[in-house]
Amino acid sequence: MNSCLYECQIMHARFAPRRHRFSYRLFYFAIDLDELAALPATSALLSVNRRNLYSFRERDYLPLDGPAHHPDTPPPRPPPGAASASLKSRVVAFAAAHGVDLSGGRIVLITLPRIAGYLFNPVSFYFCTDASGAPAAAIAEVTNTFREVKPYFFAPPTRTADGFHLRVPKHFYVSPFSDVDVAFDFHLRLPGDVLSLQIDDYTAGARTLTSTVCGHRRELTRARLAWFTLKYPLLTLRIIALIHFHALRLWWKRVPWFAKSARPADQRNVYRPHGTLATPAAPPPAPKPLSSAS
Repeated sequence: MNSCLYECQIMHARFAPRRHRFSYRLFYFAIDLDELAALPATSALLSVNRRNLYSFRERDYLPLDGPAHHPDTPPPRPPPGAASASLKSRVVAFAAAHGVDLSGGRIVLITLPRIAGYLFNPVSFYFCTDASGAPAAAIAEVTNTFREVKPYFFAPPTRTADGFHLRVPKHFYVSPFSDVDVAFDFHLRLPGDVLSLQIDDYTAGARTLTSTVCGHRRELTRARLAWFTLKYPLLTLRIIALIHFHALRLWWKRVPWFAKSARPADQRNVYRPHGTLATPAAPPPAPKPLSSAS
């Protein structure tokens, strides 16, 4: 089976305007989207599109069927028919909208599924090959605490010797302590025995924040998933708790704070837009003057 687990160390380091650093351990699922039917056989704790302790639901990812806030281009749509419900069809459609043909290829998703019914993924990564098995594209699907989603696409020109590199305007509200107009700088190594992912924030050409994921491949077996469940309990709840705890520490350090509603026009290509991005209603038309009696 190509699907597996990665046991990882996560590190976040902020360099300006105040220094702040923390790290923690967790594990990710690496799910080959062609193996979804076989996944439940690996463990009684794992299901696909059904409730379980670990529940991978395709509808939780790449919501192309919903509105996009301030799209630069019309959002891609999956092809009509029953297959449009599958996550793989949405990834293929999203890549096709960017000029990349993934038909006949494989897609591996690095993510955390729902755990005890609770879902929160700060970022999920799709690694895509073409029909020949060669790396063709990647997607970083970033989610904020407002449940908004923004996918960043890595086209063939972003390929490097061992993965992908992309620097792109963020145009997304990830944290109240990071402005929306900074640049994301992604360095993604192709997953193998080692998983190595890095996202940096750049403000006016200077790196202000770095986040890294470093991990090692583990087989997806009943025993391994049961052990990780005991070793890393309720991961998604722990992650959201850590986010709020360190946000409080940054506030205490007087790091500048940015309101989400302050710059909605700079939050672009955002799926599942929160109410803070609602377009203000147009003022009602002025009443027509009454005509005079003849």
